[in-house]
Amino acid sequence: MACLLLAGITCLGQNACDVLIKNGRIIDGTGNSWFYGDVAVKAGKIIAVGKLTDYTAPKTIDANKMIVAPGFIDVHAHVEGAIFQWPTADNYIYDGVTTVITGNCGGSASNLKNFFNRIDSLHPSINIASLVGHNTIRDQVMHHDNRLPTTAEQQQMESLVEEAMKDGAVGLSTGLIYIPGTFANTEEVVGLATMASRYNGVYASHIRNEENKCVEAINEAINIGKAANIPVEISHFKIGGKGNWGTSNITLGLVQQARQEGWDVTIDQYPYTASSTNLGVRLPDWAFAGGNDSLKIRLHDPVLRAQIKKEMLQQLQKYKFKNYSYCVVASYSADSTYNGKSITDINKLMGRRSKATEEAETIMDMVEKGGAQMVYHSMNEDDVKYIMKYPFCMSGADAGVPVPGKGMPHPRGYGTNARVLGKYVRDEKVISLEEAIRRMTSLAAQKFQLKDRGLLKEGMAADIVVFDDKTVSDHATFEQPHQYSTGFYYVLVNGQLVVDNSKHTGARSGIPLYGPSKKF
Repeated sequence: MACLLLAGITCLGQNACDVLIKNGRIIDGTGNSWFYGDVAVKAGKIIAVGKLTDYTAPKTIDANKMIVAPGFIDVHAHVEGAIFQWPTADNYIYDGVTTVITGNCGGSASNLKNFFNRIDSLHPSINIASLVGHNTIRDQVMHHDNRLPTTAEQQQMESLVEEAMKDGAVGLSTGLIYIPGTFANTEEVVGLATMASRYNGVYASHIRNEENKCVEAINEAINIGKAANIPVEISHFKIGGKGNWGTSNITLGLVQQARQEGWDVTIDQYPYTASSTNLGVRLPDWAFAGGNDSLKIRLHDPVLRAQIKKEMLQQLQKYKFKNYSYCVVASYSADSTYNGKSITDINKLMGRRSKATEEAETIMDMVEKGGAQMVYHSMNEDDVKYIMKYPFCMSGADAGVPVPGKGMPHPRGYGTNARVLGKYVRDEKVISLEEAIRRMTSLAAQKFQLKDRGLLKEGMAADIVVFDDKTVSDHATFEQPHQYSTGFYYVLVNGQLVVDNSKHTGARSGIPLYGPSKKF
């Protein structure tokens, strides 16, 4: 009898789990259609998926026909600093995101080994992987010098990429629109990307131009991938400037052609018609060479200031905008009352005439006082939808962890995934639900080689979202950006409930995720 009792206990133990999700419509991340089933989680892993009639758990969730999916992977994040201030990462968690890829646009932590160690000690609510940033490395070696590297400097930068890859980077990122990356030529980047390729990394690029010279910039990114023999990810794929609207079929066609030729080129996107970056990009690159002190000298030189303004207005004319009303301040430390106002509005407040020539003066004055983070309403909705339909387009909010209530940040930092699922999947039917989730999960995991993420499958890490596809919605707007998405009722990160019945539990079960060449 004792033996039979012991056998019964052992049998029951085999079917015990930590969390049991019942009665869900499972979308497993492969792109296949949903099916009714259950998911069992134990010790941070998924141990069973299907009709689980003989499993028990101290925590059972009745999904009640809601969608059960892998946790979303945001492939384009910038969380280096803010995650240490707001480790619960509520904006991501409430949007279904359980993992982010940070270090994008050429900017990463300067020492990834230390960064990952800090993440490991911090235990944020999300998992974090990182690229190594070209701008960060170039600044370490060459500062803001507007020149090509010497042979020794090139070797030093390549060595820093190698070190970062060994420390766990998933690849190399560039921000070729930003200082000092804009001063680099293609050959410089190829050298660094080749080093990242040796360690099985990805090349992710904020390309050199997303507007009038977008075709040339996309071709450069693709050619870097070919020369370095490295997979390419083109960041926040878009076409900006009114004069370029409707040409996304041409730009996306370059990516399609590269894939048809056998090159691994993919893209990511945020589902909005406005971008966000700094105010300084309105000025020509050469104005920033040598750093802020050199910039101020140029802005106070009448001849150079006139040349800067001339090039600014030429750029504006090419974009086919009459003025700078499409440029809205997200955060301006010199005067927070400017937050949420357009350059045109600010220009009027300063008592200047409503002309682009005087708005350019306002921009230069603001840049001299430290610059601003901006929102640029420069894209077209038809282009956004056309790009979204591409099967190898992933989601990326291009955001950090915002301080609640501070400034007027782009709403993408709060609502990217919910906006795709609500507006573009449910309401406008641009893509299917299963396809959207594939892009947010397994495609992202495959691209960045997160081998135990992105699928609801036995043995995978238990990053899971449970959401109502009929009500999931983004609420963040450009006028009121600090609003969380709704519709995500449960979120698990490494098997721990971080959202329970729509409320953040405070759990911080996230970990650093390393690239394939991490040396432990």
